[in-house]
Amino acid sequence: MSDTVDDVDMPYEDESASQQEKIETLQERLEVLESQNEEMRDKLLDANAENNKYQQKLERLTHENKKLKQSPLFVATVQELNGEGVVIKQHGNNQEALTEVTDEMREDLAPDDRVAVNNSLSVVKKLEKETDVRARVMQVEHSPDVTYADIGGIDEQMNEVRETVEMPLEQPEMFGEVGITPPSGVLLYGPPGTGKTMLAKAVANETNATFIKMAGSELVHKFIGEGAKLVRDLFEVARENEPAVIFIDEIDAIASKRTDSKTSGDAEVQRTMMQLLSEMDGFDERGEIRIIAATNRFDMLDEAILRPGRFDRLIEVPKPDAEGRKIIFEIHTRDMNVADDVDFGALAEMAEDASGADVKAVCTEAGMFAIRDDRTEVRMGDFREAYEKLSQVEESDVGDSIAFA
Repeated sequence: MSDTVDDVDMPYEDESASQQEKIETLQERLEVLESQNEEMRDKLLDANAENNKYQQKLERLTHENKKLKQSPLFVATVQELNGEGVVIKQHGNNQEALTEVTDEMREDLAPDDRVAVNNSLSVVKKLEKETDVRARVMQVEHSPDVTYADIGGIDEQMNEVRETVEMPLEQPEMFGEVGITPPSGVLLYGPPGTGKTMLAKAVANETNATFIKMAGSELVHKFIGEGAKLVRDLFEVARENEPAVIFIDEIDAIASKRTDSKTSGDAEVQRTMMQLLSEMDGFDERGEIRIIAATNRFDMLDEAILRPGRFDRLIEVPKPDAEGRKIIFEIHTRDMNVADDVDFGALAEMAEDASGADVKAVCTEAGMFAIRDDRTEVRMGDFREAYEKLSQVEESDVGDSIAFA
């Protein structure tokens, strides 16, 4: 704080003071007043800013308080519209009620629409179309970093998948000229680790269609109807984003053979499967939606899902032969610093009956042997030691060999 006006000596009472001294004194007093005025202006600006901050906080708290005091709205579905009003069914308790609506809202409503109702079951507003958020998050936004060049040993199967999925989307006129309906679904089956999921990832990378991925186990829920609803929403998301490709991994989780089991769990899985059958080849047209599914247990699948119209192509993806294993070794060592003595043909013969995943595991383990020896170059001996280490894996508790049986 600067000096106050009282601190300035005034020579008015001194008769000997000259006119000049009085002027200087007044100027000094004026400077003090201007300084005080500037300080007060700054304080006023700070006070206004603080006041605005508290005003905004007050408005926010008032708004939140108002929301907390409001009665909650309940979700219901419109069953029918008649001359007396609208019949709605409230979610959760399935309570039906007849309520009146304005003429303007009545024109905007139709059966199966979702609406919000208050405690007196009066329709407050129409809600947007419901789609399970779990179905939307299954949509792949960023393509996987896998291309067809990263897959080896299954060229024939790769071509069949491309003919089934890519060609109908990119060249549909060819099928029209021939006069046939393009295949709409492909099922990949075979032992684990043979490249079924990698094929689907490559399709997601190479095609411009919307790619939606999911696992069969994600469709299994304990509440009645929840799995079937998720299937409906999944295909609804695909229809909204045509052309689309749906990939269902481990489809045997929901499409196993139907039995006479009376447990609620098995019954719910069967309901989910029946909804999937209906979406794949039911009364409504599927549209520009292609389906890829994969399973390790082909023997467990229900016959209904295997018929043409649902899966038009059943493609077996076997373990690669010696030439295929050699190509896979070359693919997985492209970015490795491999010594000149490494013979991929000999490695392919050595890793007999190995799958593509097994070959990748050998390459990774061979690199680890080089790192342990403080080397940056991977030698032929590293691959042999890696194979010997992995081939010593004992059989699992269920009696199946899990690597290099």
